[in-house]
Amino acid sequence: MKTAASDTLALALSAPSDGAEAGRTGQRVVEPASRLAPLVTLFALSLALSGCFYSDAAQVPMATTYPYSEQQRMQAAHHWQVLAEHEAQGILQHSNLRNTPLYVAEQNGKTSGEFARGYRALLTSELVSGGARIRTRPEQAARLDFDVEVIHHSDRGFIRPYPGVISLASLGAGIAVLAAPSSNAGLALLPPAVAADVTSGSWTGVGDEEVIITTEVVDHRHVLYSSSNIYYINRGDREHYAPHQVPKPPPIPKVRLDNRW
Repeated sequence: MKTAASDTLALALSAPSDGAEAGRTGQRVVEPASRLAPLVTLFALSLALSGCFYSDAAQVPMATTYPYSEQQRMQAAHHWQVLAEHEAQGILQHSNLRNTPLYVAEQNGKTSGEFARGYRALLTSELVSGGARIRTRPEQAARLDFDVEVIHHSDRGFIRPYPGVISLASLGAGIAVLAAPSSNAGLALLPPAVAADVTSGSWTGVGDEEVIITTEVVDHRHVLYSSSNIYYINRGDREHYAPHQVPKPPPIPKVRLDNRW
């Protein structure tokens, strides 16, 4: 019996364990709990530090964008008439101005361009057609005037293209690639051509020139009506709205000539 027990103990001591066997093969056995321990420690440390530092802090306000919106481009005298019709309706529908005599103010130095002259005439016509009482002299009448302010943006940031432009361009490129080996490759241009023919009337661009047009009715130092509208304008049309803001060309240098060398 003593010999059998000694043999069993010697066999148990000599048998390699799983860890020892894994050590011989060069593999390290890591328990799942030991794997999560560093992550748990890091998470607990970040929670503890969040009370000492503001994670939502910044040195300056961060830039954000506005919701998508649209703005019309004014580039025809008809657009002036549309504005005059809109403002005349607003004035005629105002309860305090329905029976009030109005005097349309003359142009001043700031509003002396083609737009000022045309808009004044168009607004007067629309008001008279709507039944307004227009007087030719300012006495005993509310003063109807308008202000024009041209804005030039010289350094704008990134402006996104119109929704769908990038997707449409990608679709057109894919159709062209698929149709290139075919003998009917020319037919691939038909859908884009039809789409351009249908939608080209709404094409325009975002410019660097804008104009703010404010129409007001003032009576005895009280503003009875005020309406402002903002439009894009073409850069070359600035003189229509603010001729005093049109930059003057540089003077031509003069060279004095004489017979001296």
